[in-house]
Amino acid sequence: MITALSGETSRLRATVDFVKQQDTATLLPLLLPGLDGPELRSLVERCAFSHAALLVLPSDEAALNAALAECGLVVDAPPRPSVVVRERLAERHRRSAAQLDVGLLRPEVECLDGIRRMVEVFTLTVPPGSDLETLAAHEREWQHEAHVAFEVAEPDPLVLRGLCAAFGQYGATPDGGGYNPHENGTVFYFGAPAEAKAGYRRVELYVPGDHRDVLASHLDACRERRPAETLLRLLTGAWTTQALTAFARLEVADAMDEERGVGVAELARDVGAFEPNLTTLLRYLTMLGVVREDRDGFRLTETGGLLRADAEGSMRPLALMYGGPFYESFAGLGHTVRTGEVAFERRFGENHFDHFARDPELADLFDRSMAAGSRMFDPLPAHPVLLAAADGATVVDIAGGNGELLGRILSAHPRLRGLLLERPHTVEAARRLLGAAGHTARCAFRAGDFADVPAGGDVYVLSRVLHDWDDDRCREILRHCARAMHETADLLVVERVLPADGSASLATAWDLHMMCNVGGRERRADHYARLFADAGLTLVGRTPLPLDGSVLHVRRTGPADPASRL
Repeated sequence: MITALSGETSRLRATVDFVKQQDTATLLPLLLPGLDGPELRSLVERCAFSHAALLVLPSDEAALNAALAECGLVVDAPPRPSVVVRERLAERHRRSAAQLDVGLLRPEVECLDGIRRMVEVFTLTVPPGSDLETLAAHEREWQHEAHVAFEVAEPDPLVLRGLCAAFGQYGATPDGGGYNPHENGTVFYFGAPAEAKAGYRRVELYVPGDHRDVLASHLDACRERRPAETLLRLLTGAWTTQALTAFARLEVADAMDEERGVGVAELARDVGAFEPNLTTLLRYLTMLGVVREDRDGFRLTETGGLLRADAEGSMRPLALMYGGPFYESFAGLGHTVRTGEVAFERRFGENHFDHFARDPELADLFDRSMAAGSRMFDPLPAHPVLLAAADGATVVDIAGGNGELLGRILSAHPRLRGLLLERPHTVEAARRLLGAAGHTARCAFRAGDFADVPAGGDVYVLSRVLHDWDDDRCREILRHCARAMHETADLLVVERVLPADGSASLATAWDLHMMCNVGGRERRADHYARLFADAGLTLVGRTPLPLDGSVLHVRRTGPADPASRL
């Protein structure tokens, strides 16, 4: 143990000497060979050398204090928790983070350039005979946590992305990072290029504040370099779905607060949960950014707040649906791919429309889950077709669910009238919702199917309908619409449209979902155009919506009766 303590003190003294001798303009080119001229000056203006760090593993507090004193370091505050290093150690050694009480000390030293900088000391006590001794021996040998750090002067997202790109341009590679809620700071770690001459293998960018949006891209780049880790995270995605669903089903979000932390014991009592297991769930959700841990307990983040039942735009129904019936049916995805049969029908013995219609509670959950994606509709009432509609014009919402979209349109345009066509049990739910919004006098309701699309409307809406069906059924639905439309009527089709260039899109994920659970599909814009043409309709415009949605503006091709195309 004397040897270990001597080694800790020697490394600590070397770190102190390094910090005293360096400055930003000298250190950056040592870490990033080839960096000079205007680019060096630009980085010096935007970040400053702030500290060098190491992990020490003393046998007890007295040993730590002795090493600090021998190196002339004065600490006037107890250690703060180090969330980032704790998580890195837990991952590296496959241990529970709760077993690793990693502290953080930041004593200052006077440097040769007259600036006071820090020596960042991570500390994990390893008593003699502890089961942490193997971990300690590994860390002392490899010094994974030793690094030099630069603090970003202006924590602007554009500056952060630029700094990360500049580090990458000169050979630094993403190597993790995290957000520490105890000090409200975000850390970006990089591996130094092999040619670096500073004696450190890792570099940190420290940014005051919460910048997890930029950090997400950095961590994604880090995972791309670790294919096994990336695949493991993908394989455990089902755990995330069920964790969110359990959180929603137990109504934990409704018992929490966004402004203050709530203790786990209190939460467990409020929601009727087993306290130790609720703690485990909340720690997992902390990693996902759904909740945040502070000294008082756990509190909701803005993301987690969307799982409250009373939140505006609540996504709780989606969590219950995706973690419930659709989760069960997705287990049959392989069967769908192999046979072409719909997994939902194989699991439940009937198509999802009939299955939900038989169960009023499930039907209500489905309608509410559809409404939960309503942020897609936010810009729709401002569509030029609706703005230009004449006073008294009628908007017909075909298969309009519980009336969420039609209600938004009528609220935005008091001069318009509405008509909602839906199945009988859903019509009553829509009548209640639109009545509560004060639209009863301007809205009619009709129970029926697609064959019952009423004539005489001025604007027809098909929102997230066509993706439920194969091409033949889509043509049939569109022909019913075309027959009902007069020559100057407009049809607005709301769907997620597959990108023509294969770029990432929610539409691609929903294409898989529709195939597995409904037997439908998402389509490209040119595919929709062909379906419209087959029904005597013409695609005349496309407008983007949030959540990778689109409004396809469609009109009659001409005066001829489209029935002649059958």
